Amino acid sequence: MVHLDRIYTRGGDRGQTSLGDGQRVSKLHPRIEAGGTVDELNCAIGVASAAMPPEAIRPVLTALQQFLFDLGADLCVPLPEPGGRDLLPARISSQHVKQLEALIDRFNERLSPLNSFILPGGSPSAAALHLARAVCRRAERDLLRLMQTETLNESMLTALNRLSDLLFVLARTANDEGRADVLWKAGPGLG
Repeated sequence: MVHLDRIYTRGGDRGQTSLGDGQRVSKLHPRIEAGGTVDELNCAIGVASAAMPPEAIRPVLTALQQFLFDLGADLCVPLPEPGGRDLLPARISSQHVKQLEALIDRFNERLSPLNSFILPGGSPSAAALHLARAVCRRAERDLLRLMQTETLNESMLTALNRLSDLLFVLARTANDEGRADVLWKAGPGLG
């Protein structure tokens, strides 16, 4: 159980923070950048949830926020050295990816077919879900950038890729199951 009796610690006043294993790093470290984007994604999903999406989506958004906290923990606690003890007992796994795929399939089967690209908009909840999708893509890029220099749990990257797909499908669901999507129309310009 987490117990926070003080909100400020002064430990980060000089631009340093702690990872889950106690290691001190710069707040500009790519791992902290990626974790910040995952946090921003969680906030964006919170905004989408507050925008009154259809009832069927609400519990999914709450579950996704919980999942993103778990993913953030996985990101915050580096993998152990070979033979070392893992300080994080529950990491993101292929099972999480399968659950995300099942949600995509469940919501996608009710959507009207796509005959055009769609613009991020429509209802307030759909627009917020599209914004969350874009933040998710950035989190994925941040994680990929970090993976070029550090060994990470690769299931996190796959899960973020599926999550962005799910957020797209949920945005369409929030737009009257795709019937109220804003379609892209190629044109001569802004006139």
